[in-house]
Amino acid sequence: MAEPRFITPDWPAPANVRACVTTRAGGVSRPPYASFNLAAHVGDDPQAVASNRARLRAELALPGEPAWLTQVHGVGVVDAAAEAADRPQADGAFATVPGAVCAVLTADCLPVLLCDRDGTRVAALHAGWRGLSSGVIEAGVRALDVAGGELLAWLGPAIGPLAFEVGAEVRAAFVAGDPAAASAFQPDRSGKFLADIYLLARQRLAGLGVTAVYGGGLCTVADRDRFYSYRRDGVTGRMASLIWLARV
Repeated sequence: MAEPRFITPDWPAPANVRACVTTRAGGVSRPPYASFNLAAHVGDDPQAVASNRARLRAELALPGEPAWLTQVHGVGVVDAAAEAADRPQADGAFATVPGAVCAVLTADCLPVLLCDRDGTRVAALHAGWRGLSSGVIEAGVRALDVAGGELLAWLGPAIGPLAFEVGAEVRAAFVAGDPAAASAFQPDRSGKFLADIYLLARQRLAGLGVTAVYGGGLCTVADRDRFYSYRRDGVTGRMASLIWLARV
């Protein structure tokens, strides 16, 4: 049985900031969730999910159970140290103490990882288009309570700009908040638009003073071997993006 495979963010985070994104490889779930599904809400065998989560903890030597959230495409951001056992409705978690593991689940939506330059606080955010347009990144930065210039951000695997077809209402939702968002939408032949969720996130981060932004080049739809994609497959699993402060 293959071992889990992980993507380590390529960013200049402090040494005590640990982060990774899982891929779909290396677990025990059967199709259509094959094989390292970490979501308990998508119809997979609960025992398989529990086994995959146990494997995740062991392989990464996590200091505790991740703060698994009930994600609702909103802007709620909770303290991972307080919420690890409760599965609150939220789309982000932050931590300011070692050992609390922030986690979000995605399969096309954009995971955003944040840390401060001093290595004292971290956050993981689930940024689908609804949450992104409503302000989940802004909520995450507020929760960390430091100036944007003191933060680093990493954008994980998400639906790429050649695959993310959206209607005019999605474009309108972003442009209403920031006219510059129009540059992230290109009309296609169907009368809809191709959206660049990475650019939209970078624009939101820049508006908060967060200019040290990394990642943003991995398309979940295009890479069937490594990533789950709801847009591509419908019934499918979820990857996890995790970040925590190591005990030193």
